[in-house]
Amino acid sequence: MLTQEEIHQIEHEISLVPSKKAACIEALKVVQQHRGWVSDEDLKDTAVLLDMSPDELDSVATFYNLIFRRQVGRNVILLCDSISCWVMGYEGLREHLMQKLSIKYGETTPDGRFTLLPNVCLGTCDCAPALMVGNDLYQNVTPEQLDDILSKYN
Repeated sequence: MLTQEEIHQIEHEISLVPSKKAACIEALKVVQQHRGWVSDEDLKDTAVLLDMSPDELDSVATFYNLIFRRQVGRNVILLCDSISCWVMGYEGLREHLMQKLSIKYGETTPDGRFTLLPNVCLGTCDCAPALMVGNDLYQNVTPEQLDDILSKYN
């Protein structure tokens, strides 16, 4: 069940748009902000508030790659795999992260600290390669910098 605070925040988002359905992405973001991801039950409860079917809302949730429909770690690493990042050293970052964390794309470290996901573009092609940890963007990243970057997150 959604908490009263989540319901209040979703109702606020609904008040900002012309129809309830138009608030669906923001509503999903509210749930994810509180819970870290959007479970099937959370999705159903949110759909009721938005006058949507669970299937309609799920189609939105699964379209956007920053809405997590599976449980993720406390820190989600989005590694840009665009052509610019690829040319500028993406593969070295990917290999270092996978080796250091002992996980592959889509997996979470056993301690729940990190989930590693590919991302098609972080919008910083002029500073490639790039990655994000949570809301923190890192540009011109080298494999040698990764250990220091990861140490900032528990």
